[in-house]
Amino acid sequence: MSGKWNHKIFGVNEATFPSLALEIFRFQHANNPVYNAYVTALGIDARNVSSLFDIPFLPIRFFKTHTISTTSFTPDVTFESSGTTGFNTSRHFVYDKQVYEDSFTKCFEHFYGPVKEWCVIGLLPSYLERQGSSLVYMVNDMINKSGYRESGFYLDEFETLKKVLMMLEEKRRKTLLIGVTFALLDFAERYALPLSKTIVMETGGMKGRRKEMTREEVHDKLKKAFQISQVHSEYGMTELLSQAYSKGNGKFECPAWMKVLVRDEDDPLTIRVEESNSNNKELTGVLNVIDLANIWSCSFIATDDVGKVFEDGTFEVQGRMDDSDIRGCNLLIA
Repeated sequence: MSGKWNHKIFGVNEATFPSLALEIFRFQHANNPVYNAYVTALGIDARNVSSLFDIPFLPIRFFKTHTISTTSFTPDVTFESSGTTGFNTSRHFVYDKQVYEDSFTKCFEHFYGPVKEWCVIGLLPSYLERQGSSLVYMVNDMINKSGYRESGFYLDEFETLKKVLMMLEEKRRKTLLIGVTFALLDFAERYALPLSKTIVMETGGMKGRRKEMTREEVHDKLKKAFQISQVHSEYGMTELLSQAYSKGNGKFECPAWMKVLVRDEDDPLTIRVEESNSNNKELTGVLNVIDLANIWSCSFIATDDVGKVFEDGTFEVQGRMDDSDIRGCNLLIA
């Protein structure tokens, strides 16, 4: 059953995306009790949903309070957000972990090439300290697929990490240093070293370890410490099985099976559409994400992230809605 959807999802392109999204909407409306109840409560007749802009988006907070499941199944794996003291955590029940593995592997390789060609180093201390992190699952799988024995997770072994990175630089090996923001800053302040062959990628989040900083401030510090021209970023969350990547300046690009739209802050059911006679080639508001890889949960998520979507489909994250609780994988404020 999952194989049929995998073929469709990861074979989608710009032309076929709208029709597949509508097919998945109908499938999830018929087989996801929570999503069906939500659409009904909005007074929306699913038969009248005929475009991407008609599809109702499920508020992301439902992953904290309900079991978001399309069909009934025993999950292969359950991902859980880190949360914040006093708040419920989100849970994502994954019917088939192969869908997630296909999604993050195909996405990374689309933007960066085969994983096996990279030495993958994870600097994710806060995520490794708990169970159920989708980010740790992804990076661990990439480490296992890497062709280098130096690949692995590093907790507080900054001295060892420095030596490994210097050796990889000397051998001119393609290296990915992916880390939570506060850990990258901690390492950069301890060991400033040139990383000409290393991509430094932040996943967002201070997790209460440091004061919040703008993305520009963080990137400036990292660029100066590591003598690099760009800091890359990953946009992902517990409730999504796909990621978007930025190769610099905080501008994210989605894989073919993921799309970001903008909803109106004052009217959350209205999707903003660029006017044909407008010179403004960007839309600003709250971000809605279509993630077709979420076939067994819900592919239509109304996030709490505020940002911009540009004419070419890329997007920026500027912050979060004022009434949103702080999340463990919170992206940097703009």
